[in-house]
Amino acid sequence: MTVKLNPNEVVLKAGDTNQVVDNKTVEGKLIVTNQRIYFKTLKEDLQKFNLEILFENILEVVFYKNGLFAPKGINVVTRDGQNHAFPLKNRDEIGQLINRMY
Repeated sequence: MTVKLNPNEVVLKAGDTNQVVDNKTVEGKLIVTNQRIYFKTLKEDLQKFNLEILFENILEVVFYKNGLFAPKGINVVTRDGQNHAFPLKNRDEIGQLINRMY
């Protein structure tokens, strides 16, 4: 899996996660750069779930935890009203990084 970076774009943080789409879980990697957020799937046949979010399109980042033993993560709300949920072990670190960028 490779991500084509723009000139002067640097990867700040990356981690394994899932994207929750219509109650369906898609395994992949969340990559935060100094210009945008990428979600890349691990399987070639699920490329339609690849996602790119520019920081100027982010309205809000919501931290969530569903229960005592349930996964915690972030929910990225974009200006067009879409919600993108990402369960993350290092939710606080990545969420704070994204909050500083937009």
